[in-house]
Amino acid sequence: MNYSRQREIIIDTLKRNAVHPTAEKLFEIIKEEQPDSNIGIATVYRNLNKMANLGTIKRISGIEEAEHFDHNTHTHYHFMCEKCHKIYDIDAEIAPNIIKNTQETTGFIINNYDIVLHGICSECQANQN
Repeated sequence: MNYSRQREIIIDTLKRNAVHPTAEKLFEIIKEEQPDSNIGIATVYRNLNKMANLGTIKRISGIEEAEHFDHNTHTHYHFMCEKCHKIYDIDAEIAPNIIKNTQETTGFIINNYDIVLHGICSECQANQN
């Protein structure tokens, strides 16, 4: 993939906002942080999809209607807060053999997976008190 200043801004913003934003949310953050960047929403979508297709970032589908994006491509799971809708990474070592055990138990071949836990994050729990 050729270098692009716009792509660099998008990936840097994604890395700094590791709560797995949607393309729309990432666009809002870019416009707020760098109003002179001249990046449009179509450019954000196009670059996120291109990077996800190349495996540079991870596309997270099925959590909400809109896709979310993650700069962390290492094996991990996700936790989605039902109050603030932020998405957090969960280390795969919390359940290290879940894929292997599932394949052995069911005979299924698992090519890809997204494991998402749902609940209330510690920040929202603290705000309730």
